[in-house]
Amino acid sequence: MQNRVFGHVDGVDIHEVTLRSDDGIEARILTWGAAVRDLLIPTARGRQRVVVGYNTLDDYVADTAYAGTIAGRFANRIRNGRFDLDGLVCQLPLNQDGKHMLHGGGDGQSFSRRPWMLDTHDPSSVTMSLRSPDGDAGFPGNLDVRCVYRLLGPATLRVELTATTDAPTLCNLASHGYFNLELAPGFADAAVPNAIDHEFLAEADFYTPVDDDLIPTGEIRSTSGTPFDFHRQRPLRNPDNVTYDIGFVLRRQPVPDNDLVHAGTLFGPRTGMALDVFTTEPHLQLYDGGSFKGPAVGLDGARYGNHCGICLEPQRYPDSPNHRHFSDAVLRPGDTYRQVTEYRFRAS
Repeated sequence: MQNRVFGHVDGVDIHEVTLRSDDGIEARILTWGAAVRDLLIPTARGRQRVVVGYNTLDDYVADTAYAGTIAGRFANRIRNGRFDLDGLVCQLPLNQDGKHMLHGGGDGQSFSRRPWMLDTHDPSSVTMSLRSPDGDAGFPGNLDVRCVYRLLGPATLRVELTATTDAPTLCNLASHGYFNLELAPGFADAAVPNAIDHEFLAEADFYTPVDDDLIPTGEIRSTSGTPFDFHRQRPLRNPDNVTYDIGFVLRRQPVPDNDLVHAGTLFGPRTGMALDVFTTEPHLQLYDGGSFKGPAVGLDGARYGNHCGICLEPQRYPDSPNHRHFSDAVLRPGDTYRQVTEYRFRAS
């Protein structure tokens, strides 16, 4: 069945839509948080699961790790939950340690923690929408958001995000999947392999340093000679035990016939599978799942913990409304916010 009711939240049906491509990719998409619940990629060894996902809607409602969802109205962090837009001072929820705003707010505020409307679907794509009203979580303006997931060959999940507003506001959306390229086969009812042993490459010469609260300092610093230098593909695990929740300033290398750029590559040594991320966005957040806060048991009984997956989140710069030299996240009436990201898998 391509479309089934997965559960209910406050009397609202939450749907699960199953997508399949001609080359054998399968994705299961929820209208709760516009979440990618499952993603299976064909390999010579059979289909391989590549994302962290949960068994029940209750798991998703309880989840605070944003697994597989679309984060917004503003993904990542805003210092003190406060910004000034055209002289209007806005105060947002302080859902990060009571000090800062993270991913648009907490329960019922972030786009990742509410129902989306199922608009249309076909065998290989699904379209969902969401209206965020004026004043929602402290943000000005009515915001109408659309999310399209589309399976493309070969082995590609495409995420298309658009939004419009009737008043100046912020809009910065991000896909928050946890990728583990070594989840299957053979890891049901067992702890999943530690994704910190994956290798990573970033198409970036600069990064945005953060303070102890993971808020950008406003600097844009060279990666050279730092733990954030991923010019060449190398393991995320390192002798200094550096963990990663950091943003990279992407090189704007043109891709023929479209406006996507190669942001980075994740590689699973045990399986030989690679994930290439292409995006329209200027910034890539790398989060290694070091403080994973989701349910401990997932699909097929797999047991999750810290570093169970790696997040590769294309987006605008974190805390951008408080740094004039950062990428602009202001959306104005008459303009359309647009983000396209493709997760392209290569299987050995």
